[in-house]
Amino acid sequence: MDCMRIRSILSHRKNWKYDVFVSFRGETGNNFTDHLFDALHKHGILAFRDDTKLEKGGLISEGLMQAIEGSHVLIVVFSMNYASSTWCLQELANIADCIQIPGQHVLPIFYDVSPSEVRKQSRKYEEAFVEHEERFKDDADMMEQLPRWRAALTQVANLSGWDVKDKSQSVEIENIVKAVTSKLSPKLSSCLSNDIVGMHSPLEKIEKLLVLDSEDDVRVVGIWGMGGIGKSTLATILYEKISHQFDVSCFVDDVSKTYSDYGTLGVQKELLCQAFMDEDFQICNLSLASNLMQTRFCHRKVLMILDNVETGTPLEKLAIKRERLGRGSRIVLVSRNEHILREYGVDGIYKVKLLNNENSLQLFCSKAFKCNQVTKDYERLTKSALTYAKGLPLAIKVLGSFLFGRDVSEWSSALVRLKEKPTKDIMDVLRISFDGLEDMEKEIFLDIACFFSNETEGCVKHILCIRGFHPDIGIRVLIDKSLLTRVPWRIVMHDLLRELGRSIVREKSPKEPRKWSRLWNQKDLRDVLRENQRAKNLEAIVLRRFLETKEELSVEALSRMDQLNLLILWQKEFLRTSAYSF
Repeated sequence: MDCMRIRSILSHRKNWKYDVFVSFRGETGNNFTDHLFDALHKHGILAFRDDTKLEKGGLISEGLMQAIEGSHVLIVVFSMNYASSTWCLQELANIADCIQIPGQHVLPIFYDVSPSEVRKQSRKYEEAFVEHEERFKDDADMMEQLPRWRAALTQVANLSGWDVKDKSQSVEIENIVKAVTSKLSPKLSSCLSNDIVGMHSPLEKIEKLLVLDSEDDVRVVGIWGMGGIGKSTLATILYEKISHQFDVSCFVDDVSKTYSDYGTLGVQKELLCQAFMDEDFQICNLSLASNLMQTRFCHRKVLMILDNVETGTPLEKLAIKRERLGRGSRIVLVSRNEHILREYGVDGIYKVKLLNNENSLQLFCSKAFKCNQVTKDYERLTKSALTYAKGLPLAIKVLGSFLFGRDVSEWSSALVRLKEKPTKDIMDVLRISFDGLEDMEKEIFLDIACFFSNETEGCVKHILCIRGFHPDIGIRVLIDKSLLTRVPWRIVMHDLLRELGRSIVREKSPKEPRKWSRLWNQKDLRDVLRENQRAKNLEAIVLRRFLETKEELSVEALSRMDQLNLLILWQKEFLRTSAYSF
């Protein structure tokens, strides 16, 4: 699932026409209520505002009732003369009816009146009802409404809210917006169970690293893992879940691309515009941008998530420094490269893991069958597909979506084809990491992909030394960039990364093995030997079965391989290694 799809699922506007409905008396319209609407808009909250002017005694429209019923959060701003408006009281009665509706929230604000006056209908509120009783004494229908209105006032005033009388309006409005945002934030449990697999535990671990309940310092946490493993998905869900806890928050989807396309100024402008959405930042130079970054963020609790932080993204130059953020701020850096995270000085790193068998199956079924179980007759093919994907979420989703709605024979054909030619959508994502390597690291990656995945580390380093490479630092870099994994005594590469390496070797001449730099398949070597032509690019040959080819692998045949400097022949448990110069 791509990040835009996740954000659609998590959007608090999915089931509601409006985020917020505000009921208020006109006398607050030019001050407190206006500022409240502005603050809601600034935070991207869609608020319904009723500016209709009706004569006293008019009935509220069906459309207005629908707006109340269709709003996620219902705010009532009680003012001195609120109860004198029958229009407001009708709104309030309908709002009170929504208190027990699951998912809706009612929040009272006491502007220039005490909660007790509203709850007990004393003073101005009692005077208002005396006037209503006198006015409607000959209107039985309206007289029947008076007890309902009184009950609604008592019911709503008993709810937890804000008494803003004689307090700083800006501070109180900020607190109100935080509470509203918290109410709008989705409950992740339903989304996780239906659409996002295997995220509960990672989220908990990242939140633990962030230490969200502490505001004593600024913490920086890294999310690290190979391409397609779900780092961006995880960061997006994390942002949606915790952003309401901060004064300002911003999420840069692809900071490396933004920096590459628009430079330092482009990244800084995106951060500022996201954090302060109602302001049009006319920034034309780095000095001004850096100054704004410091002055606007230094006294605020900030959440900043930067996705795809890679080599060449100078975080220091971007003025993204913990000392420039207010206490309690959190920075989350998402990268394929662990070394970048360590270099920046993160307080902790969460390494995203491949999905386990249970979660892999659940995710695959949701894509391939649109349900939670394998359709009959597809069990064997499902197992084969999951063996191919090896727990990589991107591969599972791409493959499952491709196979959806196809019959058994089409599944069989597709899976055979995948083994010959991996899906481009998957390979393109994985290749990003390869393209960012230095030349020596690329050569080491290709050697391991073609020959040495899941071999002992000592053996691999010995052979790479023969090749003239520098394996200690090279292997460390590949591990940092999530292209290799070190398990006890072995170097392991994910099967899809191995296929990526082999496809890179083949890509310029897919049907002409003699033009490849490496040969790992006995049939391909036999074809090259039989052609009796020079193999000008061939650098290395590694075969697992030697006996069948030893007669053909003569000195004369080897002499036609101009660049060959490594020949490895495995025969059962016996390894023969030779370095050649021709």
